[in-house]
Amino acid sequence: MSNGKGVIVSTSRLIPPAKGTIPVAVAVTEDATVIDFAGPWDVFVSVMMPERGPAMTDQMPFKLSMVSDKLDPLTVEGGMKVVPHYTFENAPPCKIAVIGAQRGSEQMQEWLRKIAATVEVTMSVCTGVRHLAKAGLLTGQSATTHHDFYDTFAKDYPDIDVRRGVRFVENKQISTSGGETCGIDLALRVVDRYFGRRVAERTATYIEHEGKGWIV
Repeated sequence: MSNGKGVIVSTSRLIPPAKGTIPVAVAVTEDATVIDFAGPWDVFVSVMMPERGPAMTDQMPFKLSMVSDKLDPLTVEGGMKVVPHYTFENAPPCKIAVIGAQRGSEQMQEWLRKIAATVEVTMSVCTGVRHLAKAGLLTGQSATTHHDFYDTFAKDYPDIDVRRGVRFVENKQISTSGGETCGIDLALRVVDRYFGRRVAERTATYIEHEGKGWIV
């Protein structure tokens, strides 16, 4: 199981804008695992920084949107219905992309390849890593996934170094996490990279996340 800590393979400090927001696009298609997108979503939306100024767009630095194939309601895990903000074709530029376990689509693959050069962090949760691999974004890099899928992922993608028993694997632009709650740890680590340990710890306290796997 992914019960350890995150692993940094390569990294860089992420520079936030002095004012305004950091756009986060959360990709959701049919059968998406709810906690994979809802966990990171709640981390980012819970970051509060009154020290950045009086405007809410400064105090809440992450602006989230849900992106999918169509704008129609779609069915995710357990029959939940969600309504995307944008399609993959008309989604505005983002700095962070979140990809959890889900059915996926050709449109999502094309979108991942399109944004790869300009996005600051593409992060996967659980078997969402397979969509990054299919898009050709992980060739020659290290990655992780849900512990039940280590062997099949390693077999299907022998050119990817599969790390086992870790909460996440951080590369400079692409980071991958283990299953379920590992995505919360990875999102907190992204907050840490942008705004530092104190802000990330404050966010973890606010959402009552007691795990320390994100601290690396």
